[in-house]
Amino acid sequence: MTSTASQALRVGELRPSQLLHTYGIGAVTDLPNLSTMVLGLDNWDPVRARVLTEDRLLAAVRRRLGGQVAALRTPPHLPEDPSDPYGDWTRVGVPVGLFPRWLRCSRERCNQLAPASSGLFQLKPNLYRPEKTKYVHANCGGGGKGQPTALPARFLVACPDGHMDDFPWVYFVHSGAEPCADGTLTLTESGTTGEAANVFVRCTCGKIRSMADALGQAGERNLPACRGHHPHLGTFAPEGCAEHARTMALGATNSWFASQLRVFSIPRAEEPLAQAVREHWNLLSPLAAVPADAAKMLLPTQACWPELEQYGADAVWSAVTREARTVAGGQADEDEEDDLTTPEWRAFTHPRDHSLPDFTTVRERLLPDGTADWLDSVVLVHRLREVSALTGFTRIEAPEWLPDESTQTRAGAPLSRTDPTWVPCAELRGEGVFLALDEQRIAEWERKEAVLAREEVLKAAHLNWCLARRVDPRWPGIRYVLLHTLAHVLIRQFALECGYGASGIAERVYARSGPDPMSGILLYTAAPDSEGTLGGLVSLGRSERLGPAIDQALEDARLCSSDPMCAEHDPRVHSRLHGAACHACLFAAETSCERGNHFLDRALLVETLAGDACAFRS
Repeated sequence: MTSTASQALRVGELRPSQLLHTYGIGAVTDLPNLSTMVLGLDNWDPVRARVLTEDRLLAAVRRRLGGQVAALRTPPHLPEDPSDPYGDWTRVGVPVGLFPRWLRCSRERCNQLAPASSGLFQLKPNLYRPEKTKYVHANCGGGGKGQPTALPARFLVACPDGHMDDFPWVYFVHSGAEPCADGTLTLTESGTTGEAANVFVRCTCGKIRSMADALGQAGERNLPACRGHHPHLGTFAPEGCAEHARTMALGATNSWFASQLRVFSIPRAEEPLAQAVREHWNLLSPLAAVPADAAKMLLPTQACWPELEQYGADAVWSAVTREARTVAGGQADEDEEDDLTTPEWRAFTHPRDHSLPDFTTVRERLLPDGTADWLDSVVLVHRLREVSALTGFTRIEAPEWLPDESTQTRAGAPLSRTDPTWVPCAELRGEGVFLALDEQRIAEWERKEAVLAREEVLKAAHLNWCLARRVDPRWPGIRYVLLHTLAHVLIRQFALECGYGASGIAERVYARSGPDPMSGILLYTAAPDSEGTLGGLVSLGRSERLGPAIDQALEDARLCSSDPMCAEHDPRVHSRLHGAACHACLFAAETSCERGNHFLDRALLVETLAGDACAFRS
C-alpha cells in the first residue's frame, strides 16, 4: 500500500486476496497508527499489474460493467528489497489516501480534534517500518519522542448508495447553527464502556454534545444530508444524494461489502499445451496468419510466453496452427451460457478424469457406505484455480445474495470516475471435494407436499425481505436451500478432521431444476501461493473417510444448542432468509459462505425437534 502524498510513501502491507475480500477499493484500512482508504482505479498504475487470463470471468465482468473492460489485472507489485529502502519497489503498490481526514490527539489532557490539513498534525514517515508511519501533534507534550500520536477520529458517516464522508464535527456540536469563528474541538470519553453515550465532542465556545445524538433516529434529525461523496474517487454526486447519512464507527464491518464475480479455471482441452493455447487464444490468434519462421520469432514477445516457454516454440506453434484450423472449421468449444456455474458443473461431472496444471480431478470409484440411495458421485479435486474479480462495493447493506452472480440488482459504488477498462482480480490455487447428488432422489423430494408447504413459508419470508430492500424477489429454489444447508454442515465437520479452519473452507453450490438440472456442492480451500494447498481436504473425499464424516455431520445437524427456538423459527416473523438455522448450528464465516448465511434450513435436511416431514435424510 502506498500513500498518495506528493512523494509516494509505503504505509503498510496487505495480501492480494485481502484487496478483493476485505480491504478493496473504497474500503477503510485500519493500520496501527493510520487509517487509510484504498483509492479508485484512476490512481492505480497498471504497468506493474499483471494481466490474468480467464475468458469466462472477463465475459461475466463485461456483462456487469460494460464491454469497455479489456483486462483482468492483479494489484501492482514489485518484490521487496530490504537492502534498498529507496528502490523502485517502495513506490509501487496500491494507492491509498488518509481517511478519515479528521485526527484526534491521543494525549489525555489534549484530545484536540482537527482535520489533518489544519497544520496541527505532522506526518512522521518510517521507511524501514512502514507500519509505524504516523501523524503526531507537533506542539503538544514537548518535542522529540514526547510528541503524542494523532489517531483517526472514531466516527464516520455513510449511506446505502456507497457514499462515505468525514463526520460533520463542527455542524454536529453546534447543532447546525453558525459555528464560532475561532473554536477548537476536542473529543473526550467518560467511563470505561466506550459506548457512544459516553463520548463527547466539545467546542471552546462552550458547546458540548454526546455522540448518542448522532446514532439511530436521533442521527437522522441531527445530521446534515448525505453530500454524495466518494472519497476513493474524490468526487461528489452532481445532484446530491437522497439517502440519509448514517453514523458508523471506524472499522465497522458494514462499512464495505465487496461485489465480486468468481470462477474456476476449467479444461478446454485434454492436453496441457492445447489447454494453454486456448486460454491465451486472444493473444495468439493473430500469429496464425504469420509465416511459421516469423511467428516462432514473435512467440517469445507475447505476454503469455512465460506459461508456454516450457513446451518450446515448435510445439507451441504446432498447437497454434491446430487451434486455428479448429476455429476455422467452426469446431471450437464455446460456452454459450451466461451463467458461470453450468460449465463448471459439466467439468466436475464429466465421466473422465482431468489432469491439467489448474484442474486435476479423480472420480472416486466407490461411494461411501449408506449413501448410494442419494449420492451420485464423488470427485476428488486435487488441483483447482479460482480467479475472482472486484466489480464494485456497497456500504451499510451487503449486495443482494441472489443465485445468479452474473447480474446484480443494485449498482453499488463505482471503482473509477469513468467506466473502467480493467478490474482488479486475484487468483488462488487449492483443492476440494465435489459431491453430486442423485437427480431422481432430489426431484422426488422436491415434489413432497411437506416440502412444497415449507417452500411457501420460506418464499413468503423471502418476498418480504426483498420488498423491504426494494429489490426484485428472485427465489433460488428449495433445491438450493437443501444443498446450501448440506454444504454448511459438511464444512463444520470437515474443519474438525482435515486440519483447515472452518473459515478457510469455501463452498460452491450447483442447484437448478428443470430440463438441464444441477444438484451438487464443491467444498474447497485455496491459497494465493503457486502450489496451493497440501491435500488435507482431498483426503476426506475418499470413501472410507467421507462416509463417517457425512454421518457425523448429519447427526450433529439434528440438534442445535439453541433448540427449540432454532428448530421452530418462523422466517416470516422478521422476514429472514433462513429457517431452522443459527450461529450455533449452521452459520459459517463470511469467507466460507457464498450467500451471507442466507437460504439455510436444517428442517429440509434432517429431522429436527419440529419434526421430519421435510427431511431429505430421515
